[in-house]
Amino acid sequence: MYEANPSPKVVPLPELKVKPQRKRAPRPRQILLTNRLIGWLLPVTIIVIWQLAGQADLLNPILLPTPLDIGEELISMLQSGELMRNLGVSVWRVVLGFIFGGSLGIAAGLWVGFSVKAERLINPSLQMLRTLPHLAIAPLFILWLGFGETSKILLIAKGSFFPLYVNTFLGIRSVDNKLFDVARVLEFSRWQMIAKLILPAALPNILLGARLSLGVAWIGLVVAEMMGSSSGIGFIINDARALSLTTVMFVGILIFALAGKLSDSLVFWVEKRLLRWRDNYEGEGGH
Repeated sequence: MYEANPSPKVVPLPELKVKPQRKRAPRPRQILLTNRLIGWLLPVTIIVIWQLAGQADLLNPILLPTPLDIGEELISMLQSGELMRNLGVSVWRVVLGFIFGGSLGIAAGLWVGFSVKAERLINPSLQMLRTLPHLAIAPLFILWLGFGETSKILLIAKGSFFPLYVNTFLGIRSVDNKLFDVARVLEFSRWQMIAKLILPAALPNILLGARLSLGVAWIGLVVAEMMGSSSGIGFIINDARALSLTTVMFVGILIFALAGKLSDSLVFWVEKRLLRWRDNYEGEGGH
């Protein structure tokens, strides 16, 4: 008789280890959207509390109208065309003053930054003039130049000059001495050294000065238009103050805040594009 075949041995298969799925990192657009939502959290909360307090008669509507009343006034001024017409005048004044004062500030900062003699000659005087407030200068400008556009644009230019001057000067003086050694080794001309080495190294300070300069330009515009003007957002606020139109005053303040924020965001966007090469610390959760 034949013996039965022995049953084959069952070899256990190795267990397959399933790796746990990692959570996908949030995309840059998701991060950007989240940051924007977080940025709106505080102002929206304040507006809601403000509106609820006004509806509960906890606020005097003449002194502090509700956000809905201010919004209705804003829509009314937009429909009449009054707001956009005066906003266009104010923006034009800021642009002219910023270009004139800012370009002079950069030129003076470059001159003083490269020359010790120029620093000793004009820097003390400029630092003294920098501390003079707009309200102290505005009456003199009006006395010398009248209530026309020249006095307003020069007052805005005065405010725009100093942030760019100071930051351009500090940016050049902050350049590493090794870059100058590199320029000598490569036998760069003076203009090549400025364009290829010094200005790129000083660019972060210059762009910071541009952001500060734009903010001061809007402040100078408010002073210029409220001291003596027949058009512009500052004129609207001043006229509304005389007539006790609080909602109109808040609309003007809101427009100034939005315009200042938009101009600052524009320079910040340019700064991000021009300074992509920097690898700076962005804080916890910045990526």
